[in-house]
Amino acid sequence: MGSALDALIELLDLETIEVNIFRGVSPDEERQRVFGGQVAGQALIAAGRTVEHGWPVHSLHAYFLRPGDPTRPILYDVDRIRDGRSFTTRRVVAIQKGRAIFNLSASFHREEPGPDHQLAMPHVPPPDSLPTYKQRLAPWKDQLGDWYDRPRPIDVRYVTDPPFDRKSALADAHQQVWIRADGRLPDDPLLHACVVAYASDLTLLDTTTLPHSRSGWDEGYMMASLDHAMWFHRPFRADEWLLYDMESPTSHAARGFAMGNIFGSNGDLVVSVVQEGLIRPV
Repeated sequence: MGSALDALIELLDLETIEVNIFRGVSPDEERQRVFGGQVAGQALIAAGRTVEHGWPVHSLHAYFLRPGDPTRPILYDVDRIRDGRSFTTRRVVAIQKGRAIFNLSASFHREEPGPDHQLAMPHVPPPDSLPTYKQRLAPWKDQLGDWYDRPRPIDVRYVTDPPFDRKSALADAHQQVWIRADGRLPDDPLLHACVVAYASDLTLLDTTTLPHSRSGWDEGYMMASLDHAMWFHRPFRADEWLLYDMESPTSHAARGFAMGNIFGSNGDLVVSVVQEGLIRPV
């Protein structure tokens, strides 16, 4: 297992402070605010640790309320909303400096039979035939400095040209990436769900910039997640290749809206994601 993935697993292994209260930290990186995927993953871990019967997560709905300070710990306060016979619901508030910075509702569902259908997985090149993320970034190596060489816990392979390498605006805001944890994960379904929650925030909001020949790297944009929702449809492993198929139906009033479907390499639709984010010109 790579050291970057070890660090992510440690990041998601929250400290138990009291019943229903957990504490998490941020990595020692030069960030102005806490990465949204990190706080979402940590909050989902906190919620899942209070679900005593171990049912799998089926959905989460989250709001990013204030920028998190990466130099301070984050407290996660879990409210056990309901323990039902088929569904369990939790609410988690992430707190820094006495104020809520993030709010998450998560639902866990006892597995049961029912009707089954899904969208077909798009036909794309296999991940091993595509350049690595570092290979994609190589033209900007000198500009990126230490950030270029930083180990990353998620292996990302762009199927479409990445937003930072688009030469012109696109008629449709659509992109595809293969993602997986860069190493083997323990056999804990909650951990796999949290790793995908973390990874789902890496590329989705960038999709909203594609029709404008811009990217989140541009100094002319301030970009931040506002809310994020996920539905977990079928079992999967986050350390096996997953195709993330993303599109942005609309952007307006400095808010960009994007949707994504995540498929297993066997064609199963395993997760659906929706996000709205701030894309404010500055």
